[in-house]
Amino acid sequence: MKEEEIDKLITESLDKEEAEFYNNLEEKSLFKMWGDLYTGKLGWVAILMSIVHTIVVVLCFYCGYKLFVVEGITEIIRYGVVLFIALAFGSMIKLWHWMQMDKNSILREVKRLEFQIAMLTERITNE
Repeated sequence: MKEEEIDKLITESLDKEEAEFYNNLEEKSLFKMWGDLYTGKLGWVAILMSIVHTIVVVLCFYCGYKLFVVEGITEIIRYGVVLFIALAFGSMIKLWHWMQMDKNSILREVKRLEFQIAMLTERITNE
């Protein structure tokens, strides 16, 4: 059976309120998951990380520009090292965002499984 067929069978077996709850647990788009980072308990951390990432991006552009404008070898090395560190730091911030989105996706799937187990348990106890 395909996933769509399984979802259809589950939805047909649920009453209206349960089906609405089940449909709210479906996969979200990338932009919706990205927006969900800024809500909840860690929303303030995501906002702070976005602000820091913006500062890091500005620093990268500045160091990249200065890398090609300055003439002394020590200044070139200095701006190159800062650019490298800023790029690495920015990459780590992006990885944190992606891991948070993945965590939220996994939590949504766990809730979906809990819901299905609860429905099966209720059905078994009623029979």
